[in-house]
Amino acid sequence: MFEIFTSADAWVALLTLTFLEIVLGIDNIVFISIAADKLPEEQKRKATNWGLILAMVQRIVLLMGVSFLVGLKEPFYTIESSWFEMGVSWQALILFFGGLFLLYKSTSEIHEKLDMPQHDEKVLKAKKITSLRRAIVQIVIIDFIFSIDSILTAVGMTSGIGKSQNDALILMVIAVVVSILVMMLFANPIREFINKHPSMQLLAMSFLILIGFMLITEAAHLSHTVVFGQSVGAIPKGYLYFAIAFSLLVEFLNMKLRKQINATDEKSLNGKVDNT
Repeated sequence: MFEIFTSADAWVALLTLTFLEIVLGIDNIVFISIAADKLPEEQKRKATNWGLILAMVQRIVLLMGVSFLVGLKEPFYTIESSWFEMGVSWQALILFFGGLFLLYKSTSEIHEKLDMPQHDEKVLKAKKITSLRRAIVQIVIIDFIFSIDSILTAVGMTSGIGKSQNDALILMVIAVVVSILVMMLFANPIREFINKHPSMQLLAMSFLILIGFMLITEAAHLSHTVVFGQSVGAIPKGYLYFAIAFSLLVEFLNMKLRKQINATDEKSLNGKVDNT
């Protein structure tokens, strides 16, 4: 059952997916905080913890459902023409439409964060939440909306890893559980870090665009799609891991550079104040 952890690809996928789940979950944490802040002080922590626990259970159930559909590999319909061939299966449909959804969701989220950064927060603040039960229900609904791209990301990152679909499911469940626990324990420090470095979240959304394209090509490859006599090949996961690792390295170097520039500017400003 746990032979999957002898593979280096599995560990890279697990670490990358857990990181993405945490970064993508920041908005979820913000909205959960807004919902919980409407309650009395003694109920805020309880609403947040119960909301996140139910969110974790909800995501695991959804992962199992999606994993089951992705496991249906046999084509139920075949398309054949002079220039195009394809065997349509539930696996191909889930991956294809999941990839399209990630492309739409990531580009719209990037647009919203650049042009309307606090639109959703204002909408949620306008809602009346007067009881612990109502707050928890609101948190679960919020997480369901945010869990769709999270689950599709998990499917994209673990597709083809391991000997069976159960191996990929184990990795996905572990990543979800770890990310939720990290958010429960370190919600405030993570939120402060992202607020200080908002480009990290934009970077994660950009990764979703890569994963979306990969899901679409994976769907074409697994359905044995042939276009003008050419079969569609699979994109090796290593390309995706390298792109993510390289982008993060550049971003961390940018953070360090910005920190040094800010420290230099502050020192220069203090020097001018002392001289005057």
